[in-house]
Amino acid sequence: MTTGHSGQRKVADLNDYEVKLAKVQGEFVWHTHDDTDELFLVVSGRLTIRLRDGDVVLEPGELFVVPRGTEHCPKAEEETSILLLEPAGVLNTGSAGGPRTRLPVPSSRQD
Repeated sequence: MTTGHSGQRKVADLNDYEVKLAKVQGEFVWHTHDDTDELFLVVSGRLTIRLRDGDVVLEPGELFVVPRGTEHCPKAEEETSILLLEPAGVLNTGSAGGPRTRLPVPSSRQD
């Protein structure tokens, strides 16, 4: 996403998955994750997950799982805090790649 994007911060490992937190605002890129589902949970703010067949709007405490292979484009009109759950090593831009691709920043917390 664009304005106000603090990047993803990995806060925990869960088996072969990473739990990530991010603050986002603006529109991201259309992309897919061919090999995995992606879980979005809104902590604060409001997130719209644009899909080719309609939008999903999430309020705080709501979650949505984007099925593997589904093209999507997250969008937040206001600064929004989200939690993501996805397999370790999944790129945020999926198949789209490009300059917005970021690896999650590890948490400063010591396990």
